[in-house]
Amino acid sequence: MAEPHVVTEIEGPIAHVWLNRPDKLNGITFDVLDGLMEAADRIEADPNVRVVLLEGRGPSFCAGLDFGSVMGDKKRVTRYFLPNPFKGTNRFQEPLWAWRRLSVPVIAVTRGHVFGGGIQLALAADFRFTSPDCQWSILEAKWGLVPDMSGTVALSELVGADLAKRLVMTGEIFSGEKAVEYGIASGVAEDPLKPALELVDQLLARSPDSVAASKRLLNETRRAQPRRAFSLERKLQRAMFKSPNTAIARKAGMAKTEPEFGPRTFG
Repeated sequence: MAEPHVVTEIEGPIAHVWLNRPDKLNGITFDVLDGLMEAADRIEADPNVRVVLLEGRGPSFCAGLDFGSVMGDKKRVTRYFLPNPFKGTNRFQEPLWAWRRLSVPVIAVTRGHVFGGGIQLALAADFRFTSPDCQWSILEAKWGLVPDMSGTVALSELVGADLAKRLVMTGEIFSGEKAVEYGIASGVAEDPLKPALELVDQLLARSPDSVAASKRLLNETRRAQPRRAFSLERKLQRAMFKSPNTAIARKAGMAKTEPEFGPRTFG
């Protein structure tokens, strides 16, 4: 039986998700797209999961779309290109954007190549840790294309307009160190999993409900009018007042003890 192209393992509050085509540098296929959506749905449905680590097995995170595999099925490409009228994404975009929709924080850990669809997947995460020699590129420009898997929204949030245009228009290949300098990656280390796990520990020390609400608040208010942002702040704070995990955090804070949170109730 063939290995799945995406593997998900849940260990307590941590979900590990791996792209699983190491011999193909984790190139994106239809099965990878479907597997990413299934993984996101599974994690969202599990209130005990509080953080996701997203990695690629083998030497590379993801070298982008596997053109040979995907473009060989033109009818399926056409089907996947049609947008869902309710979500506003098509089936090339939603498997990546689903990680933005997810209630829990997602940390991408990258090595090797982060090209094309791979960089767009990394951008869909909330945090990105990379090795210094990792190669990043919005490589669609090389093929006369534009990025079309949701990545331009996150890119525009992270960097200035001139840099975003340069990276998209030229397909410049840049290192992990440069990715941090550009503001695209959150941190760089020879073993990028180490700072990722340090952040996991910090996130697990906080209420899973406030973490989930904070992700939604910051994602939805980044470009919202102040009136809309203030309304959402009030709405989410009312939800936090009712959360059992808020009571746990408050009690532990008063007693100066470590809180023991229950399952996530917000999302």
